Amino acid sequence: MNTIPTLGANHTGSRAQSRHLLSSATYDLLVIGGGILGTAVAWTAAQSGLRVAMVDAGDFAGATSSASSKLVHGGLRYLQTGAVKLVAENHKERRALATDVAPHLVNPLTFFVPVYKGGPHSAPKLGAGVFLYSALSAFRDGMGRVSTAAHASQQVPALKTEGLRSVAVYGDHQMNDSRVAVMTVRAAVDSGAVVLNHAEVTGLRFTGGRVTGAELRDRLDGTEFGVNARLVLNATGPWVDHLRTMEDAGSAPSIRLSKGAHVVVKRRAPWHAALTIPIDKYRVSFAIPWEDHVLLGTTDEEYTGDPADVRATEADIDQIMSEAGHAIKDEHLDRDLVTYSFAGLRVLPGGPGETAAAKRETVVTEGRGGMLSVAGGKWTTYRHIGRVVLEKLAHTPGTGLAEDISAIPRTVPLPGVGSPNAVAHRLLVDREPGTRMDPLVARNLATHYGTLSFEIAQLIAENPELGRPIHADGPDVWAQVAYAAAQEWAYTTDDVLRRRTTMVVRGLDTPEVRAEVEAFLAAHPVG
Repeated sequence: MNTIPTLGANHTGSRAQSRHLLSSATYDLLVIGGGILGTAVAWTAAQSGLRVAMVDAGDFAGATSSASSKLVHGGLRYLQTGAVKLVAENHKERRALATDVAPHLVNPLTFFVPVYKGGPHSAPKLGAGVFLYSALSAFRDGMGRVSTAAHASQQVPALKTEGLRSVAVYGDHQMNDSRVAVMTVRAAVDSGAVVLNHAEVTGLRFTGGRVTGAELRDRLDGTEFGVNARLVLNATGPWVDHLRTMEDAGSAPSIRLSKGAHVVVKRRAPWHAALTIPIDKYRVSFAIPWEDHVLLGTTDEEYTGDPADVRATEADIDQIMSEAGHAIKDEHLDRDLVTYSFAGLRVLPGGPGETAAAKRETVVTEGRGGMLSVAGGKWTTYRHIGRVVLEKLAHTPGTGLAEDISAIPRTVPLPGVGSPNAVAHRLLVDREPGTRMDPLVARNLATHYGTLSFEIAQLIAENPELGRPIHADGPDVWAQVAYAAAQEWAYTTDDVLRRRTTMVVRGLDTPEVRAEVEAFLAAHPVG
């Protein structure tokens, strides 16, 4: 693949331009870390009028934030602990994401909870739970109810029917976490933020004992530079304590880590609903149709190793497949069907006890040098977390930020907002005479880019070679690689194949594909 794309205005600019902007001004806020928390705060702070910089040592959402269960949900299991208010708040954020902020990236999905003879929960208990759950969402996703085993097996043919008494039914949403992340970064940039990925913090800058910036190294070409800021926010997730020791070598650990692993398998039959599989009275495992595959998991165990080394082990895969087998027929769990496995780290408040019982809360602390560190959080409430942290920033003594922060709108859509069905239709009908887009390609673009799909379609119109498939078994086209490099801060093959697209997850990142993408990126550098 050696076609040179014709590109329009470059949204990301060159890395050299970004480094110059970062090093030539004093920012109100430097956010270190481009995962859920970092992108949420950068977007919120930029909307408020602050001058914001954000950097990440890897790719945006390159670690934990792209290793989630891909759910935007109220948290059915939280009802067991009596957290009714939390579930209601989660539902409110879920509705906002699904209807106003990102309907092109967040999709409704029906969930079944199978009730087996001798299982940990009874049908009346689950029926009451899903009814309350749907009531807390104002029945926006239908009424939680109990349905028959026959109905469930018709919707999910892979469901085990032996001993199946009934299923509880409720509604939630799923999303593409990597695409939500990159669109949030783009939204932050649209609001004035300056961002750079693959830029590692090598040290902090101090003025009179206060943290006033950071020293950085561009991991792609080794260039060293620095950023000055009135306030620095440490949003590095599993690495939050590593950065805290740069501020204060004697700082005590503030977090502990829990590993969550997932397995992706090919479908052998249609899946019209997801499964929430009770493992015991407290734990559940999911089987979720995703990207024409099924996502299985997750695990929850304490992790004490290097965050950079986290991965799904054979033991994790065995556990996930075994737990899925509680409710899925064996022929749908053949190890030959596995296309990918991955693991991420939940950041939990430090303290004793089992990680599975630890609160999933966001904690903001101020260090000895005035650096704020934020840890925890989840995708469903990431916008709310951004607002909460901004409020904390505004009241940090000695920065004077409060007087510079303007009110922000409650709901701002992410770039590309639009109905995927309407976008796909336009991609199919608004074509030059004699040209045609494959309906699967149109659908893939519409559900990953929303109205930004028209920019990718324009690339194909200008250079039809970019309309060729990257892999014969997938709907992804070369225009997506060109677009990722020019408009979405994609510099490595994993940036493109794992996070801007989902080809890695679907097992389409063959050595030949990786070599072609690497050659494409090398031939078309954006700086």
